[in-house]
Amino acid sequence: MATPTRSEARERLLSTAGELFYREGIRAVGVERIFAEAPVTRSTFYRHFPSKEHLVLAYLHGVDTLTRAEVRAAVETAPSPADALRAIGTAVADGLATPGFRGCAFLNAATEYPDPHDPVHQAVLDHRAWYLATLTELFAQVFGASPRRGRPEHAAQHFVMMRDGVMTGAGVDGIDSAGAAFRRGVEGLLTVLH
Repeated sequence: MATPTRSEARERLLSTAGELFYREGIRAVGVERIFAEAPVTRSTFYRHFPSKEHLVLAYLHGVDTLTRAEVRAAVETAPSPADALRAIGTAVADGLATPGFRGCAFLNAATEYPDPHDPVHQAVLDHRAWYLATLTELFAQVFGASPRRGRPEHAAQHFVMMRDGVMTGAGVDGIDSAGAAFRRGVEGLLTVLH
């Protein structure tokens, strides 16, 4: 896949669409609305994105890039793999308080595109596979050769499950309460399983 050409119009389209998709839902936002709010012409839109699906995939790619950078920063700056997992968990919990928070962009997209063969759903699966693999590697380093070693892949799956839960439940259960429970859960994974 060719690298898209960067331009002010393309960035404005992505920014506008990303805000609308996240706030209102991908399927709820039509391209006419994006044309009006960006503002761009129809021809400018289609010059950068052959279809709305291409725009949606670019939006998710942008979220994926930001998430990977956040995780990479946590891993590179943490003094240990356990501290990296704590930092990733803290970033998740802190993200709940972001103004306009509406859950995980990938979970939201998966809900709107449930067909596992759909390119949007595939983008969600690709992101989750990377996230799970990254966490599994960190848990493998934490557990090391401990005789009571847990299974890193199980701990990573548990972390992702808790993350999914806090992302969807924070609006109902309260940000502070949900964030504190998530942090306790991460700590439990680090201390109980090994």
